Amino acid sequence: MTDIQKTSDELTILSLDTCTESCSASLVSKGKTYHELAIVPREHSQRILPMIDSVLSQANIKIADVDLIAYGRGPGSFTGIRICTSMTQGLALGQDIPVIGLSSLQTMAQTVYDDQGGEQIVAAIDARMGEVYWCQFVVKEGIAEPVSSEVVIAPDLVTLAPDTQGAILATGTGFDTYPQLLELSDELVPANNIKFPDAKSMLALAKQGYTRGLSTSVDELAPVYVRDTVTWKKLPGRE
Repeated sequence: MTDIQKTSDELTILSLDTCTESCSASLVSKGKTYHELAIVPREHSQRILPMIDSVLSQANIKIADVDLIAYGRGPGSFTGIRICTSMTQGLALGQDIPVIGLSSLQTMAQTVYDDQGGEQIVAAIDARMGEVYWCQFVVKEGIAEPVSSEVVIAPDLVTLAPDTQGAILATGTGFDTYPQLLELSDELVPANNIKFPDAKSMLALAKQGYTRGLSTSVDELAPVYVRDTVTWKKLPGRE
């Protein structure tokens, strides 16, 4: 269980994400960061635990030594979100480790900033059914902070936050599926080679969240689907 006297920089933090096509796990311990990532659609349930074991082994620690687990809470793939939350539950329950849920969209924006900087970032995940998961961010003191609510929305209804000015980096599969989103601003440009969340970038967000008192017991773990209900069109002749 976390030593409440520790500062955020002293914590041993494990982060994991399986909410999109990407599967990743990271660990910060004693000032060193360990990292595993693979783009493996439909293999998350087989890959995430070996990744976690790998980063723990590289740091020469056990799960009992972890002070905080950060998990991808969504939005994203329903199956991926469930895998991430159930894995977090399994790891945290036995050791009474506090947890913190982090937005997939915010993690994507943070990943862009960590990789190539930028002051404004928009993230869009293809949500299928003609919609995207969308959120806009500005970077403050090295952290991508949301300036809009996370929404699931039709691409032609997406707008930038009021008073948006200057260069904006765009990340996520939503821009691949709906390239017209790049026409929202002449200063909107794709981020280089970054389309998915990365657990490594969750570590900075987890430290900030811990400092803000946002970590909880595992009993309060809460996935975020954004699209809470799905309406399927019935086929002709079907009940």
